[in-house]
Amino acid sequence: MGIDHEGANRGILIIGLLVAMLFSALDNTIVGTAMPRIVGELGGLGVMTWLTTAYMLSSTTVVPIAGKLADMIGRKSVYVAGLLIFMVGSALCGTAQSMNQLILFRGLQGIGGGIMMPMAMIIIGDLFTGEQRAKWQGVFGGVFGLASIIGPQVGGWIVDSLNWRWVFYINLPVGIIATVLIAIGLKGQRGTGRVKIDIGGIFTMIGGVVFLLLALTFGGKNYPWSSWQIVALLIGSAVFLTSFGLIESKVGEPIFPLHLFKNKTFSLLSGIGFLMAVGMFGAIMFVPLFMQGVIGISASASGTIMLPMMLSMILTSILGGRIVRKIGVRTQIIIGMVTMGIGFWLLSTMGMHTTKLVAMGHMVVLGLGVGLVMPTITLALQESFPKSELGVVTSSSQFFRQIGGTFGMTILGAVMNEGSTRLLTVKLTPFLEKLPVQAHGMVNQLEAMIQTNPQGLYSLLLSPEALAKMPNEIQQTAVPILKTALVETLHNVYLYGLLFVGLGVLLTFFLGNIQLSKNSRPFGRDHSSK
Repeated sequence: MGIDHEGANRGILIIGLLVAMLFSALDNTIVGTAMPRIVGELGGLGVMTWLTTAYMLSSTTVVPIAGKLADMIGRKSVYVAGLLIFMVGSALCGTAQSMNQLILFRGLQGIGGGIMMPMAMIIIGDLFTGEQRAKWQGVFGGVFGLASIIGPQVGGWIVDSLNWRWVFYINLPVGIIATVLIAIGLKGQRGTGRVKIDIGGIFTMIGGVVFLLLALTFGGKNYPWSSWQIVALLIGSAVFLTSFGLIESKVGEPIFPLHLFKNKTFSLLSGIGFLMAVGMFGAIMFVPLFMQGVIGISASASGTIMLPMMLSMILTSILGGRIVRKIGVRTQIIIGMVTMGIGFWLLSTMGMHTTKLVAMGHMVVLGLGVGLVMPTITLALQESFPKSELGVVTSSSQFFRQIGGTFGMTILGAVMNEGSTRLLTVKLTPFLEKLPVQAHGMVNQLEAMIQTNPQGLYSLLLSPEALAKMPNEIQQTAVPILKTALVETLHNVYLYGLLFVGLGVLLTFFLGNIQLSKNSRPFGRDHSSK
């Protein structure tokens, strides 16, 4: 393969990677926009959350498996298979005639998405030197952020102009283009040749991760944490994961090599990525609630609060790829994590009189930090291992971030519920007990919600229709109490997010000096040594 032909393949491949990342990232955001129309046609409001849960379970579980297979049998076979599975899943989603069918097909789509998710970063690691990789990973991070920004608008346009089924059908022509470009661009890619599928490892890992994610998803929400359902899921997860560890320590080609944890850099960077995701995903989910419930802006307007964060994240993702060559990996991660910490502290200062503009400024600070850290973690991991392990190392980084995000939403959600129950019991219950006998039916209902679903009470602040049905006297007293409780609870939520980011900062100080390689890696070959 000559240099010119190699360069041509590289250009085609990069375009294909960008197209694939854009359309897979868009799918995650535009489906949410179509959800009301989907429920309106298919019904199944009670299981609606499974449209997201099914995708999350399958995509998260398959990430490390995809990375290992990419090392064993080659990037091309695995990536094209992921694209094809994603497209088949998308086509089936578009033909679904019931909510149960759609949930099943979303699970299949998630398998394809989980394969695709780490592959772009793995292939960037194959193509470029460390210094070049920093720039390109920033670009790909920017594309992902761009998809998050335009996704809701694209989804809204598709649903209004066509129907919700085209949210899934639109993936087909774009996916075909991406598949053709990637298949051409990855011509000649080879794996290690050691094709020994770790069936036991795959089975036990899937069981452990699925049980854990189900427990984190439903614990404290659908079932109490002490319920037999959640306890059984956690025990099942522990059994599967323990079995997984035993199997991986003995097989010749483990799907998740445990020796990676003996590498100090891998352990530290995985921990930093996990803690970053715990804080970021957990805390960000509450910003729209604050904007709608306290400040009183509309749902669509509250969505624009996330726009400045995404734009600032794109900016530092791209600039960070250039800056890291001058200041070093550890320094950039420290700066990014500290900036995130400042963002969380600023969010914790928001109160009843915070304006939309001020809230957007706080989100910008948070986004600047995220953009500096996220691509740099992947870059540093790829620089610390031989190319023969690049796939499993890169996918492992993605895996820990996804698990961290789930933990974050669960942990900070629990903080939200506990704080709300305590504050509303102290502040709202005395007022409710003074209401006349005629209102006791409503009082009993509200008191039950304080103990079992305190976040559900805040939905009154988000629905003018629900508030209009309440007596004026109750509105005048209850609404300020709800707003005050929401502000104080979110104050604690953001401080907990700050705590997780702070732990990530501490881990960063233990990182060694990671040098970015300047010598080019041969395209499609592995000349590295273990």
